[in-house]
Amino acid sequence: MEFLAARRHALHTLGGLSLTLGLGVGARTAAAQAAYPGKPVLIINNFPPGGPSDLLARSIAPVLHELLRQPFVVENRSGAAGNIGAEAVARSQPDGHTLLVGIDTTFTVNPYIYRGMSFKAADVVPVVIMASSGLLVGMHPSTGIKTLEELIAVGKTRALALSSAGNGSPGHLAAQVLADATGIRINPIFYRGNTPAVTTVVGGEVDGGILATPGMLPHVKAGKITALAVTSRRRSDLLPDVPAVGELGLPGLELEVLYLVMAPAATPPAVVQVLQKGILDALQRPDVQTRMNSLDLRFEGLTGAAATERMAALSARYARVVQATGMKVE
Repeated sequence: MEFLAARRHALHTLGGLSLTLGLGVGARTAAAQAAYPGKPVLIINNFPPGGPSDLLARSIAPVLHELLRQPFVVENRSGAAGNIGAEAVARSQPDGHTLLVGIDTTFTVNPYIYRGMSFKAADVVPVVIMASSGLLVGMHPSTGIKTLEELIAVGKTRALALSSAGNGSPGHLAAQVLADATGIRINPIFYRGNTPAVTTVVGGEVDGGILATPGMLPHVKAGKITALAVTSRRRSDLLPDVPAVGELGLPGLELEVLYLVMAPAATPPAVVQVLQKGILDALQRPDVQTRMNSLDLRFEGLTGAAATERMAALSARYARVVQATGMKVE
């Protein structure tokens, strides 16, 4: 891991003191690893049950229980586009016994659209970026829209009602990116989670939405939602006949959601290392990989500096999107 490489380099540069300090640090690290976890670990998912991040959390929790010999209990605390659950983790004891499984937009979008947030993105750190996924652009058949080109044409004549999992959610962000890039008009409609957002598309209460692919998939197959494109860099294995936005000449619309585990910023590095190893091991289990594939999730496995840099790059991109589109919480 990047952290271990940096620690080894630092110790070697200390010259005659390196051996003594190395033994001391090594003893403390070993002690911390042996003591953790000392009690059940709470995994807070900051979105409603049934969504991709919730299902991923519930897939890795039993494996972590098996590997680390303590229960890992998943609890949903949704609301405010993930801010409620994230705040609970940010304010928890930094001992590794309270973690967040969520998505990047809580930390890469929300700070720019929510005024007076009760926590800072810097109050938590990424333990592992587990996976990524694109979104599916889907419309209700009654609109008559069958391609992304047709969506753009219609969206220039009238405002399209597009549902999302909340203000600042990936679907809302993607819709704003689409509107900014193409000049269409949209009316974003917010729901508390991906499932109710998909339900309103199926029911024809909205024109469509840009939402997590697995939730849309059964309705696409049933003919209740028309799939136009995916926002990932390549086509989804779940819908191989549906083009990626880059294929349609709109690479600027590419948008992928990161699924991550976060911990309070002051969590000891030794504890973070234990979690990283356990989570990465869990993600390699065949049953977990099968679940990830069913959720259209692609393994990332980023830790340390690589994870931090990926989050920082997204935050910078989305800051520009928010400024350009005027996204905000009313």
